[in-house]
Amino acid sequence: MDILDRFIKYARIDTQSDENSTQTPSTQKQFNLAREVEKEALEMGLTDVNLDNNCYLMATLPSNTQKEVPVIGFIAHFDTSPDMSGANVNPRIVKAYDGEDILLNEVNNVVLSPSDFPELLHHLGEDLIVTDGNTLLGADDKAGIAEIMDAMQYLVDHPEIEHGTIRIAFTPDEEIGRGADKFDVAKFGAQWAYTMDGSELGELEYENFNAASAKIAIRGRNVHPGYAKGKMINALHVANELVAMLPGRERPEQTEGYEGFFHLIGINGTVDEAMVSFIIRDHDRMKFESRKQLMNDLVERLNGQYENRLSLELKDQYYNMKEKVEPVMFVVDYASRAMESVGIKPNIKPIRGGTDGARLSFMGLPCPNIFAGGMNFHGRYEFLPVPSLRKAAAVIVKIAELVAKESNKQ
Repeated sequence: MDILDRFIKYARIDTQSDENSTQTPSTQKQFNLAREVEKEALEMGLTDVNLDNNCYLMATLPSNTQKEVPVIGFIAHFDTSPDMSGANVNPRIVKAYDGEDILLNEVNNVVLSPSDFPELLHHLGEDLIVTDGNTLLGADDKAGIAEIMDAMQYLVDHPEIEHGTIRIAFTPDEEIGRGADKFDVAKFGAQWAYTMDGSELGELEYENFNAASAKIAIRGRNVHPGYAKGKMINALHVANELVAMLPGRERPEQTEGYEGFFHLIGINGTVDEAMVSFIIRDHDRMKFESRKQLMNDLVERLNGQYENRLSLELKDQYYNMKEKVEPVMFVVDYASRAMESVGIKPNIKPIRGGTDGARLSFMGLPCPNIFAGGMNFHGRYEFLPVPSLRKAAAVIVKIAELVAKESNKQ
C-alpha cells in the first residue's frame, strides 16, 4: 500500500479524543483505527503485535543482523484534537501547488491562503493534502502512524537493509495530555525512541515546554443589583480582575521561541460562581516555577480582598525533555544525520508545546520528536505536503540503518 493511500485511509477514521472523559481511551472510536493498524502490522509480518484494553498498540520488527544493535522505537498517536471535528474527514489532493489561494469549501467560503499562511509557499510545486473546510485533517498524528507503518513495510520488503530490533507503538489520548499515562516502558523494551509528531519538514526537537494547568473556582455573592452596594461580589468581575493582573505581553499571541506564557483557555459562570482556566508554559524550569508562584500569589491577593472566595487547583502536566535527552545526545545526532542523508536540512528547535516523548523521557525512555510533515494542526486549514510525508518515512528507515551500521559486531 502506498503511504498516501495509507494516510488517507487513516484520516477518514474518526478518532477524536475527549478531555471530559475519565476512561482510557477517552473515546472508544480510537479502537477503530487501532484495530486497522493492528491488522496491517500482522499482515506485514511484524511480531509481538499487541493491542491492549487501553488502546495502546505495540509491535516488533525483528532484527535481521548478527550484530548487537540497540533496540530502538518509533511512536505516534491515534487521537485527533478535540478542538475541531474529526468525523467525516474528506481529504483532497491539490496537485502541484501553484502558490494561489486554495478554495477548501465554496459554500462556506473557506479559503486556505498564503496571505494568511505563508508557509504554503515553502511547498510550491508539491502535491498537498487538504481538508474540505469542515473538519481538521488529522495529520497530527495520523501522518506519523502512516510514516512508521510505511517504513516498517519498506524494511520488510528490503531485507538487504541491515537493522536491529525495532519496536513501534501507537497511543491514545495524546491530544488531551494522557498519551503516556498507561504506556508500559518496560514492555516496550527500547533503549530510546522517537515520536513522529512534529510539524514541518526537517523539524527535530528535544526541548519542550514545562507545562501546568491552573483552574480557579470563584464563589460570588449574588444579591439584587438594586440593593447590591457593599454586598454583592460578582464572580465574573473577580475572574476578569484576575486575568487583568497577569502580564499582558506574556500570552501565546505575544510570544515565540523560548518565551513562556500564561494562556487563558476558559471563563464561564454567573454572578454567583465562576471558573477560570489557564495553561502555564515555559522552557526554563526556574521561570516555570516562578509563573506558578505568581498565579498562586495573585489568587492569594484576591482572596485577601474577597473573603477567601477563590480556590486554585494547580497541576503539573509535563516537563522539558531536554533534561533527560542531553545526557544521550547521540540519539538526536542519529536523527539529524538521517535527515541529511535523505536530503533534508535538520531544523533543531524547541517545541512550543509537548509530546508523549516529553513524559516518556522522564519515564526512562529518551524520546526526541521528529517532523510528521503536516501544518496548521487542529483546524480546518490543516494541510500535509505529500513529499514531507514520504521523506519522514525515509528518515525512519535511515535511522534504523545508521544505528545498525554503527553498532559493534559480535
